[in-house]
Amino acid sequence: MAISKNKKVEVVSDVSNIAKKSGSLVFVNFHKLNVIETGEVRNELRKANIGYRVAKKTLIKRALSDLGIKGELPSLDGEVALVYGEDLLAPAREVLGFTKKFKDKLSIIGGIFDNEYKSKEEMMSIASIPDFKTLQAQFVQLINSPIQRFVLALDAIAKKEN
Repeated sequence: MAISKNKKVEVVSDVSNIAKKSGSLVFVNFHKLNVIETGEVRNELRKANIGYRVAKKTLIKRALSDLGIKGELPSLDGEVALVYGEDLLAPAREVLGFTKKFKDKLSIIGGIFDNEYKSKEEMMSIASIPDFKTLQAQFVQLINSPIQRFVLALDAIAKKEN
């Protein structure tokens, strides 16, 4: 369906503003996703303060071309949606969860992270980074582990001497 020139200018402006304001932006192919599943994805992302925007590929390319983003824009194959948020990791991490749920229907095809284009593989590895609270818990466990082993060794020595 053809859209008017005014609507195209509005979409380009909107996508440009999204790219400027977001910490990261993920390009998602949603080729076989039906309306109900798309609604579910949108609602879950909205709960996590993450946006979901569908636009034509030519308008996305036009909006991103003037922003001075480093690297090369990944190939935008199929129907493309933009998933974005202020948090650098949250958009990619949330989309990764949906790619597992909707295996052949939704996939990450690239993105923008820290003002640089990233490939599918790079965005997948970014998506697998745990959230901040999980990283803190892992760090505490890492620090606590040697202390626990030392206490167990002291306890074993004390029992042996008795």
